[in-house]
Amino acid sequence: MPDTIELLCKKYTNLTEEEIETIKKIGVGLQTMANLEDADFFIDCLTTDETTAVVVAEAKPQNVPSSYKKTVVGLLAEPQNEPAVARTFKLGLPTKQMKAVTQEYANVIQSVEPIRHGDKIIGVLIEEKNAEENSEMRDRIRFSDQSYAKLANVLTRLDEGTSWLADCIDEAVILIDMDGYVSYRNKIAWKLYQKLGYTVDILGQQYRCVALHGSNLEWFDQDANYSGIEVNTADLTLTVKQISLKNNNVDFAVMIQDITHIREKEKELILKSVAVKEMHHRVKNSLQTIASLLRLQGRRTKNLEAKKVLDESMNRILAIASTHELLAKVGVDQVNIRDVLENIKDNTLRYFLKPAMDVTVEIIGEGFQVDSEVSTSVALVVSELLHNSLQYAFDDGRQDGNIIIEIENKERQSHISVKDNGKGFDINSVREDSLGLSIVFSIVKDKLKGTINVSSSDRGTNIAFSFKNRITTIDNVT
Repeated sequence: MPDTIELLCKKYTNLTEEEIETIKKIGVGLQTMANLEDADFFIDCLTTDETTAVVVAEAKPQNVPSSYKKTVVGLLAEPQNEPAVARTFKLGLPTKQMKAVTQEYANVIQSVEPIRHGDKIIGVLIEEKNAEENSEMRDRIRFSDQSYAKLANVLTRLDEGTSWLADCIDEAVILIDMDGYVSYRNKIAWKLYQKLGYTVDILGQQYRCVALHGSNLEWFDQDANYSGIEVNTADLTLTVKQISLKNNNVDFAVMIQDITHIREKEKELILKSVAVKEMHHRVKNSLQTIASLLRLQGRRTKNLEAKKVLDESMNRILAIASTHELLAKVGVDQVNIRDVLENIKDNTLRYFLKPAMDVTVEIIGEGFQVDSEVSTSVALVVSELLHNSLQYAFDDGRQDGNIIIEIENKERQSHISVKDNGKGFDINSVREDSLGLSIVFSIVKDKLKGTINVSSSDRGTNIAFSFKNRITTIDNVT
């Protein structure tokens, strides 16, 4: 019974039976390559009008999200949307890393290889990666032991007409025959060895003489059929994997990946983390020194109004310092907002809760990550609101009460509210005269680019503000 590739080729193209068989042969390894490269793979063939192409086969990666929600097999590919495909069909040359637009209007990066039958180009093999894909996702070592074994077995079955498929893999590939000699290497492998200083092609040489991990191959675990090692040589960091095959006179395959840039990024991140920690540590110390000076000045002044102003200024400075204290611990420019608010709560209660008062402060909601700028702004706002509640909400003779700080992170907006069960206040008369509320409104509007809502009655006050958080990852999701 004809398969999909055969049916589509016969319906839309002028390919012969023999040419269709070549396309079908390449389609067998399509899913393996998609999983190895974390990319969508397709085979396109020119239609009878020789201007557009039809997708005759596809494979979506199983380890990462595909750029496609639906199948595109059977759909036509217009040349204006996929210039890399059009170029390869026209010139017969591979095309690497060219922008394209999918049938679902997503931006992708295409690499295209011509599929030949003799001297004729009968189709193209297409690799597509999401143009917005995170670079760290692209850089990660993503191949499983099973995937390597599958790919290596596919490679042992390639003939001269399809051996170019190995050049579509972003790794050096070497096959070693039963006598211990290199029987095959792809272009990436030869370029890597040239980079390492080899002037003679490794093809045909004894593998022990060119093995990057040394001539001793005993580390290769014969029982597991797969072994891997990390090698540092000529200022490069490489991962070398060996896969036992015992197939078609091939003893084992070797795959080498240059991960130098990954290790360099890791070192940069470590150095950056140390620098960030030191910076925030120094800022925290400076702010705490200023707060101590204000506290000392407040103790020496006899003017109650001046003492009040100094205490409020000290509280604002400590609110900022608490954020930098947390940032100094984690070493990155992100912090959990709940941890920030816990510090704000503790500091405010320590300095402004009167001895006779019995007020509880509770924080409700899951924490989420924010950057240092947002965390500092939120810390100042919540510090002001909490201080105001402690100072004014319960000064009508009541000695007990409760304050709830609620946090919530949604897909588009983050929400924080400070609610007390105090006596309330007249919003219209206080808003213009209160420095604390003026600071709150100014920060929410100008710094957080958010909105604020104030409601108050004799049953309590609720001040809630919302803002767009630039970091959308919730703290408990990695």
